[in-house]
Amino acid sequence: MIRFKIRIHSDPLKQRQKLQTEVWMRMISRSGCAELHYALQDCMAEHQDWRKCQTQVQKFKGCMNTYQNTHKEQLLKQRTSATQSA
Repeated sequence: MIRFKIRIHSDPLKQRQKLQTEVWMRMISRSGCAELHYALQDCMAEHQDWRKCQTQVQKFKGCMNTYQNTHKEQLLKQRTSATQSA
């Protein structure tokens, strides 16, 4: 008797979404903006309308912008010092 193993592959779209969520959450954790993100999520869960959460949206956006600008500056400094030492 021949037996076949059937493998059930999970949905590639769900896998991609899960990976994107994990990457996003790691970035938020490193940014120092996690508390603001959770406050925004709480507001959205309560009101179900992002327009009612504009204070939280703006605070989170400002925090992430600050993090991204600081991160860009650090990368530019690293590239500059690597170029100068080469």
